[in-house]
Amino acid sequence: MSGDRPLRTSIRLNNDLAPDTFAALALVAEEVGFDQVWYSNDLFLRSAPVTLAVAAERTTRIHLGAGIMNPYSVHPAELAMMAATLQEVSGGRFLLGLGAGAEEFLAWAGLERPRPLARTRAALDALRVLLAGGTPEPDGVWEWRSEARLQTPPSVPVPLYLGVMSPRMLALAGERADGALPLLFPPEHWTTASAQALAGCTDVARDPAELDLAACVWVAIDEDVERAQLLLAEKIAYYGPSFAPYLLERAGLTLDDFAPVTAELRRAGPAAAARLVTPAMLQLGIAGGPDEVVARCTWLLDHGARHVSFGPPLGADPAAAVRLLGEQVLPALRAHAATTSSAAPTRSDR
Repeated sequence: MSGDRPLRTSIRLNNDLAPDTFAALALVAEEVGFDQVWYSNDLFLRSAPVTLAVAAERTTRIHLGAGIMNPYSVHPAELAMMAATLQEVSGGRFLLGLGAGAEEFLAWAGLERPRPLARTRAALDALRVLLAGGTPEPDGVWEWRSEARLQTPPSVPVPLYLGVMSPRMLALAGERADGALPLLFPPEHWTTASAQALAGCTDVARDPAELDLAACVWVAIDEDVERAQLLLAEKIAYYGPSFAPYLLERAGLTLDDFAPVTAELRRAGPAAAARLVTPAMLQLGIAGGPDEVVARCTWLLDHGARHVSFGPPLGADPAAAVRLLGEQVLPALRAHAATTSSAAPTRSDR
């Protein structure tokens, strides 16, 4: 990954936001210079495809991503139809994020999640063929027939991203995807995650520059640093105990450290539990004013990142937070990226 590559930036938002709210935030992100905005597709919340169609009508430049769709609750044939139509509606600005899906959420719908790596690989390959106007070969997962072909494939290719965290999924992204969206807890997990994706590129002799590998971090930004920290603390209090132990270890934490936080969460709710989140726990994300955010993100640039993706909480006022990122953080990161020759991660970083 070369320092000559332009810096790409994105915002990730949850699909609990109303379509009008998301579209308004997408417009703010477009105005302040972000390249992409992603809307999640967690089950039983709002529909990403419908909401992205609304945003496509109100924006003109920014790329719009669905992240993440899964091949258990939606068949790849339906995914291909949706992607082709959104590419048409958006004028070639749609990005499809694919992943195995959260096992717990799928279980709520009575869906099992067998062989997630194989299923994701098969869906990725089938989508690639379908969106190019072809018919996939039977692959042991889906028995495609000769009639399986989009009547109106997209005139502009749909970039296929993988929402991944595990080493094998990251390697798959390096082998076959156009991009990857690994969540980094803490942000410094980047060196390991990027090396795992790079290993997939190396295994198939692929140029790593072909992979848009995003450094996906949680960010709470506010001129009031304490307010930003409390916002991130609530998120960490809720999700921290579910993080993989090896990720917590990178921040000097264990699952046992979260026991008091979890107990308070059950007893008194997120706001009370947030007060027990320690400074070490806060390091799992980024919280503070523009200077703090720039400092943590320039570390990512120095270690090879050329796409920084900011995810919720973002701020008490989401629109103000997106504007603050665009007006004060992005210029500093672009200036740093333009003057920094970043070292590419290697297998030894794993």
